[in-house]
Amino acid sequence: MASCAGNLRAAAALALCVAGTAAAPSTVAQSAISEAEQRLFLQGHLANLPDTGAVRYDYVKSGSLEPGFEDEVRLRVERSTAGTRTHVDYLSGERAFVLPDIESADGNPVILSFLERDVREMERRTGGRSNYFRKRVRIALAEDALVEPVTVDLNGQPADAVRISIRPYANDPLRGRLQMFAGKTYTFTIASRVPGMVYEMRTEVRDRQAPEAPPLVVERLIYRGVEP
Repeated sequence: MASCAGNLRAAAALALCVAGTAAAPSTVAQSAISEAEQRLFLQGHLANLPDTGAVRYDYVKSGSLEPGFEDEVRLRVERSTAGTRTHVDYLSGERAFVLPDIESADGNPVILSFLERDVREMERRTGGRSNYFRKRVRIALAEDALVEPVTVDLNGQPADAVRISIRPYANDPLRGRLQMFAGKTYTFTIASRVPGMVYEMRTEVRDRQAPEAPPLVVERLIYRGVEP
């Protein structure tokens, strides 16, 4: 896998390189990095991890549109004089989603796995192109993200965190083609006291004609703990 140029916008560079697609356009490199991108891709999430062990997350899919399931995600980190190598076991069995390991990682690659699996699921559900959905998510993180302080429960104790929220298709000129997915929301909760800093990631789709009804689709990844 080719290395990413350091001057690319962080979100675009990481997502594009891990996905193995072409390099981002030059306009991406020239624009400023948003706070949302900084927190999701440049914060050095792995600095607070132990030298051995794995970070575990619960993954739950629910909603009325499709059958739900429960599974898990595991992040393993290997440190050496050459740098930090990360490996993600993202779901299991037939649902397992595989991306290449990342050498010399600083950011938590579970974020990339979550986003990349999401855009491919959007492709499956809508018939659209995954590259289009990647672009909309990147634009939303760069231009329209809501970043706000929150408090989360970490092992029974309150912990400071930051919640990042986006609606990538809310202002999309082609949102009509997405039908029920046009109002899809994404939230990312980052907490410095959580190993790997990812406390929760969540997407939610609701029926625009019945917003008070139970969600059509919710996919949620939440930190469970560190195992030996």
